[in-house]
Amino acid sequence: MKVVEHLAKATNPLISFEMIPPRRGGDINQLFNVVKDIMKYNPPFIDVTSHAAEVEYIETPHGIKKRIKRKRPGTIGISVAIKNQFHIDTVPHILCHGFTREETEDALIELNYLGIENVLAIRGDDLGYVKPLPDHKTQNIYAYELVNQISNMNKGIYLEDDLLDASPTDFCIGVGGYPEKHFEAPNMSVEITRVKQKIDAGAHYVVTQLFYENRCYFDFVDKCRAAGITVPIIPGLKVLTTKHHLANIPKNFYVNIPEELANEVLEAKQEHILEIGAKWAAKQAEELLNKGVPSIHFYIMQSAKPIQKMFEFLKM
Repeated sequence: MKVVEHLAKATNPLISFEMIPPRRGGDINQLFNVVKDIMKYNPPFIDVTSHAAEVEYIETPHGIKKRIKRKRPGTIGISVAIKNQFHIDTVPHILCHGFTREETEDALIELNYLGIENVLAIRGDDLGYVKPLPDHKTQNIYAYELVNQISNMNKGIYLEDDLLDASPTDFCIGVGGYPEKHFEAPNMSVEITRVKQKIDAGAHYVVTQLFYENRCYFDFVDKCRAAGITVPIIPGLKVLTTKHHLANIPKNFYVNIPEELANEVLEAKQEHILEIGAKWAAKQAEELLNKGVPSIHFYIMQSAKPIQKMFEFLKM
């Protein structure tokens, strides 16, 4: 079932999750165990992130060596395995960065054959590697271009325009949104314009970057609605679990951590921080649900413990 169909048919609040593939050579059963742990919360769908190749510089006896490596492959395989083993819809992430449009089309064809109905189209992080384009190959630079490619395939339009009777795909297309704006956007007005570009290109829903102040989400939604964006906007949350998050989350996701939460974490012992973060996330989720959000999307990545603790405090 498509994400928007889950949202339309829901009679109770929906809680979805996002996971990250294991590192290259990792044990897939560890990820499956996390899925088993969260199945009791009846998620309508699970997102599986995708990662392009990145540049590593390694010091050797002969000098600095440059190495290109994709650390977390397997998005398609994991998405299909979860869907088949647990009978739950999955949403593989599709990237602009690091992939040609031809590679993207091949991946989408494969996903279509495998019965995957949902994808999240994102630009992807710049990890220092610029993939050289072979002759006659092209690349999506921005997420709205990727959305347009997927939308075209839904209409039976492929990169080779001489294909006769090409079979259309039928993907539900999700995109990202940034309640505190993307770090490259000069202001929130530009951020909203970019979201609308993606919707106009054919996206069906938005899932937001994580945030710790609900007013950021509500303000973002208001601005989107004022700009004519009518699709569902799903809030994304993450449970804060360690003091390191106070530095890493703002650095990596460009979001603000409120003083009240940050001060409480700074003053606490490490063994108490998970409970602090879980209570904060539960408070956020309760307010969002009471305000009628269509669903809440939790970034859990590789562990179910934070979400399990959060549900101890969540009143639904």
